[in-house]
Amino acid sequence: MLIFIVGLLVFFSVHSISIVAPRWRDAQVSRLGDNGWKGLYSLVSIASFAAMLYGYGIVRHAPDVLYAPPAALRHLALLLMVPVFPLLIAAYFPGRIKRLARHPMLLAVILWALSHLITNGTLGDVLLFGAFLVWSVADLISVSRRAHVRPVPGAPASAINDVIVAVAGLGLYAFMLLWGHAHLIGVSPLR
Repeated sequence: MLIFIVGLLVFFSVHSISIVAPRWRDAQVSRLGDNGWKGLYSLVSIASFAAMLYGYGIVRHAPDVLYAPPAALRHLALLLMVPVFPLLIAAYFPGRIKRLARHPMLLAVILWALSHLITNGTLGDVLLFGAFLVWSVADLISVSRRAHVRPVPGAPASAINDVIVAVAGLGLYAFMLLWGHAHLIGVSPLR
């Protein structure tokens, strides 16, 4: 559990710098340079994400059940997951979907975390998905209040991007639903 908690804390601490200390972040970029900051940020993010995943894998082997969700919520979770991959892709392929969603990646993470919280009731699940949900909502509020939001690099804006987002996103959803989740995560969402 310790590796899992440390991974969570470091990962969300790094990802919360723009929320709680934007001036400090800008000072570090000035001091280290853009590539230096991105390199350090990436290194800490990857290491803490790996620790979080490794720790979560350990926690899953001896789960502490907090609640047992009704089986019917699995259907709601599957429905909540439908827009997740299109929204993730929309963050990098600007079009009408990104413009309407405003912050598609954060919305995707909120839906992903919520769908997993309503179907998983162990302590590890609540910590993992709850942390992502709380952080995403906090970041969505923060980014909505910021005067300047750093642009997400991606494809040039185009009407065709909405088609790409829909087709690729729904294709990824089908892949994860029918094969990927069971083989990559070890649990079938259709169980």
